[in-house]
Amino acid sequence: MRRTLACAVVLLSTLATAAHAGSTDDARHWLERMSQSLGTLNYIGLFTHGSGSQAETMRIIHRAEGGRSQERLVSLDGSGREIVRTAEEVHFYMPDRRVVLVEPRTDDGSLLKGLPVPGPELDALYTLSVGEKHRLLGRDVRVIDIRPRDAFRYGYRLWLDEETAMPLRSVVLTPDGRAVESVHFTQFETPRTIEPRDLEPGVDATGYQWLRSGKRRDMAKASVGWRPTRIPPGFRLVGSRLQVVPGVPVPVQHLIFSDGFASVSVFIEPGPAKGPKPAESTSAGSANTYSTQVQGHVVTAVGEVPPETVREIATSLAPVDGADTR
Repeated sequence: MRRTLACAVVLLSTLATAAHAGSTDDARHWLERMSQSLGTLNYIGLFTHGSGSQAETMRIIHRAEGGRSQERLVSLDGSGREIVRTAEEVHFYMPDRRVVLVEPRTDDGSLLKGLPVPGPELDALYTLSVGEKHRLLGRDVRVIDIRPRDAFRYGYRLWLDEETAMPLRSVVLTPDGRAVESVHFTQFETPRTIEPRDLEPGVDATGYQWLRSGKRRDMAKASVGWRPTRIPPGFRLVGSRLQVVPGVPVPVQHLIFSDGFASVSVFIEPGPAKGPKPAESTSAGSANTYSTQVQGHVVTAVGEVPPETVREIATSLAPVDGADTR
């Protein structure tokens, strides 16, 4: 939130500081409500997902029952692609490629992107504030701003429905305030019940190729054979595991870095026998990837953070002396 103006009167300064804390706590409360609603409400809606110069219209059906949720996401822009999330798996139907990709389900939230609720320890990295009431889709909404204090992370602006705290609109912002990705509902309802048949795929997958990624048991915790020599402020290593990746002959080391709000995944695998390739970077909306070679290994960092952050983390990694880096 905005830095409190310097004030010569101690009383005014104290009151300003108290107002700052209250607004931050209010924002955290709204984010907690949003996180809960995304996973526990029944809802059906149409939304537009914008990324760069591209936009896609999608329909989402989310059914919550018995503490578990199921979901169906359908592209309405001609590709016919669907995502169906069952109790145990996520199925990606791709008619244009006649492929169904199956992955294990890893959480009980929503296919819509939620955000973690930043604790007070993140006040040095982000500011949070609650704006005034607005109207959207005939509903009262509150605007929540999450702003980074440096250039290593993105900001967010959320329009949350006052009744349900569902994000009827959200925008990912660069540190200088430029929008890089957005989701905007054009229709939204919260029916009391949703029929199971509404969650069945509309794609006839007869004759499709079914590809299954590694199950959770294929991912094992591993000692960290790599360490960062430098890292953007606030980020730290929070997880390390060996992961089976389709098409890669040996398990890949997967490191996870987080500042408590944003996160970056790093995948490390043996480099090609024909020699190193030039470093590569790609962007898709708010997601950025940077891949480089370090001591005979390909190091790839990916996350919904600015390009400088994934590059800084990827290039900072080095093998630990004496560790198994396979």
